[in-house]
Amino acid sequence: MSGEGLTARGLTAGYAGRVIVEDVTFSVARGEVLALLGHNGAGKSTLLRALFGLLPGRRGQVSVAGRSLDGLPPRGVLAAGLAYVPQERSVFPRLTVAENLRMGAYSLTDRGVLAQRMEAALDLFPRLRERRDQLAGTMSGGEQRMLEVARTLLLDPAAVMLDEPSIGLSPQMARSVFDVIRALADGGRAVLLVEQSVTRALAVSDRALVLEMGRTVLEDRASALAEDDRLAQLYMGAAGKAFGSPGR
Repeated sequence: MSGEGLTARGLTAGYAGRVIVEDVTFSVARGEVLALLGHNGAGKSTLLRALFGLLPGRRGQVSVAGRSLDGLPPRGVLAAGLAYVPQERSVFPRLTVAENLRMGAYSLTDRGVLAQRMEAALDLFPRLRERRDQLAGTMSGGEQRMLEVARTLLLDPAAVMLDEPSIGLSPQMARSVFDVIRALADGGRAVLLVEQSVTRALAVSDRALVLEMGRTVLEDRASALAEDDRLAQLYMGAAGKAFGSPGR
């Protein structure tokens, strides 16, 4: 599926009067993964928070599936079709997997639609289906991250933003999470991914955008950036093809 996903034009945002992200413009189509790269402090997480309506005083225009998000609170942004999975764990530890999923569908009143979407989410995450009656707080970090992503799908968002989804995960669990990220895009959603591992991010993405001091300094196809010495210089301070071909 292709079509309008997530778009930002001239986005400027920050905290307490300090500008962190300045004049950032990009778009992510449905069916596409856009990686947002940059050093710690480059403004990546701030950008996601601004897109989701968490920062007052944001300037610029943001839309999802052709609908403006300007002026909407986070709850309205979610209802409009933009989901956000932050770095911090957000599962309800004393609720089961199934109960956590239902919490993600708080606004759904049609039980038939809810049942269908829960089944679709569990199809995407077979491990969660096996643990649907298990308390979320007793699962591994990787399984909790999967649950967070699955929960966002209950409202059938057009676009999903993920902030450092592999942080703290084993290599095997990280691979599983990135497989799901690719599946989200292949299923027709726009995906905006913040990921500190450049190699992993480029491998799963179609395009990438690099922030430095809150401004866009590079944007290209993921495969091209993987071979671009400028990216290696930004991250490593030296020339050379530091990351290799991302592959799939």
